[in-house]
Formats: sequence, structure tokens, C-alpha cells
Amino acid sequence: MSRGHMDVTEQADNPACPVSEVLDRVAGKWAIGILVAAAKGPVRFSELERGIEGISRRMLTLNLRKLEREGLLVRTVYPTVPPRVEYECTETALELYETLLSLVDWARRHSGDIARAHAVYDAAHAPAVPA
Repeated sequence: MSRGHMDVTEQADNPACPVSEVLDRVAGKWAIGILVAAAKGPVRFSELERGIEGISRRMLTLNLRKLEREGLLVRTVYPTVPPRVEYECTETALELYETLLSLVDWARRHSGDIARAHAVYDAAHAPAVPA
């Protein structure tokens, strides 16, 4: 049964439920890139747009709003002409950033292991070729 269709009592008894809920909100492809970029200090929309390969303006806008709503980014509008807008990580986001760095380090250290496991699995489960 999917998480979305899980009985409420099952969700309350499942210790992974809060983790899944949080990851669903903050671990998207674009959200992670935005958080990594903003962790270095205040960043402007145009800097994010240039720095995150493949993101559209619309996806950037939606993700910035989502991260602001989740309490991970602070949006500051400066009263200039044209208005200048900057995004900065909250303390919560900076703590998450440290965790993401650990995950990136783990992925780098184990990427070869995972690739070898894929190859072994694929070889063992390859369809038999008729002779």
C-alpha cells in the first residue's frame, strides 16, 4: 500500500513516517540544488537560475516558494528599483545542508560499490539468450 493510502493508525505506529513526510517535502531534485547554493550565503534569483543546470524559471519559483513555506529559506526584498530579492538558508536549512554533505560524501565513497552491485544483479537476472 502506498504511503498516501496508508491507514492513519499505521502511520502513527511507523517510525519512518515523519522521515518520509519530511523527505517528500525537502528532498526533491531542485530543492537540494537550491539549498546547496543558498547555504553559501544570500543568493539572488538570477544566480540560482544560472547555477542550477536545467531548472526552468517556473520550477525555480515554485521550489523557492515551497522552501520558504517549509521554513528553510528566508526571502528578503530590498526596496530598490528594480527590486532586489535575495534568498538565504535558515538555521534549520543549514543543519540539513550538513546532513546533505554527509550523504554526498557517502554517495561518492560507495558509487563504485553500487555500480558493481548493479552489474552483478543485472548479470544474474539477464534473460536467457536462446542458442
